[in-house]
Amino acid sequence: MAAAKRKRRGGLDVQAKKPKRNEKDAKQPAKLRDMAEEAEEEERDRIPGPVCKGKWKNKERILIFSSRGINFRTRHLMQDLRMLMPHSKADTKMDRKDKLFVINEVCEMKNCNKCIYFEAKKKQDLYMWLSNSPHGPSAKFLVQNSKLTQFKIFLRQNNCAKVMTTFVIFFLVHTLAELKMTGNCLKGSRPLLSFDPAFDELPHYALLKELLIQIFSTPRYHPKSQPFVDHVFTFTILDNRIWFRNFQIIEEDAALVEVGPRFVLNLIKIFQGSFGGPTLYENPHYQSPNMHRRIIRSITAAKYKEKQQVKDAQKMKKKEPKTILPHDPTADVFVIPAEEKPIEIQWVKPEPKVDLKARKKRIYKRQRKMKQKRHSGNAK
Repeated sequence: MAAAKRKRRGGLDVQAKKPKRNEKDAKQPAKLRDMAEEAEEEERDRIPGPVCKGKWKNKERILIFSSRGINFRTRHLMQDLRMLMPHSKADTKMDRKDKLFVINEVCEMKNCNKCIYFEAKKKQDLYMWLSNSPHGPSAKFLVQNSKLTQFKIFLRQNNCAKVMTTFVIFFLVHTLAELKMTGNCLKGSRPLLSFDPAFDELPHYALLKELLIQIFSTPRYHPKSQPFVDHVFTFTILDNRIWFRNFQIIEEDAALVEVGPRFVLNLIKIFQGSFGGPTLYENPHYQSPNMHRRIIRSITAAKYKEKQQVKDAQKMKKKEPKTILPHDPTADVFVIPAEEKPIEIQWVKPEPKVDLKARKKRIYKRQRKMKQKRHSGNAK
């Protein structure tokens, strides 16, 4: 029932009349209904935008820098890591004379709570520090070349001890520009982190796993990051070393293609504090580069000494008097005597041998003189 209007005096009024609709007014709701249906279809077919309007909560910031004295490979490796990690920051090179505790103050000024510091020594050895600033823990690694480490493992598996002792390891890395791989990934995209199952077996590897997760994982909704996942960081343990690889995820069949960079981390120590403090773990399998070079030099020196000793022994043998053995009577038992030839006495003087070279010279001189006479007669 339609609502009835009540008079002020309390009586009931006649029912309110509905306004009359024109033909134009009747067509408008149909048009509005059609427009609404079209908008619903467009919304249904439209692909939502990739950018998710979320809130950036994880405020992890990584400071990546190095000391003075690094080579071009280390500089390119730093640039590659900064490119792959949009939540990283850069800083100027630190002086060698400064102590490592100064890095905590630099991180505080840059508003960073994690740090990757490359330390160069003797212009040939490269060390990497991973630290949680300012409270710790921190880990120190020796950066090694992946190809040469693979060759060393191959020699060890095939029991090539002699070749392995003379094998020299150069502590280098492979950068993105050097590898020239076919893989590619979007700049600023978020990576997946893949860890070897061995990281969960030992406590020091579990600590390193948590440290690597906090450093290399890009925070969600970071302003400089892209909302895509198109590459994987893999951390594998082999020969007591951590092997780092970067692979692209292909959309068609989810296959992996390596992008780079690649390097091998040989753990030295894990400290409780940031860049120092009590030692939580020390790698018993670690051998310093100086010791390694010293062993190689001692091996080459031992080889040289051995050769010199052989030469001296040979000289001494030559100087020793030869021992004369007594004649053995049974040595001539099977010797057959040669037939005696008759002695011929030559009574006639042999004819002199013809010197062909001198004969040719005399003929050549005679011919030349004849030619000269002819030329002189013609001239007259």
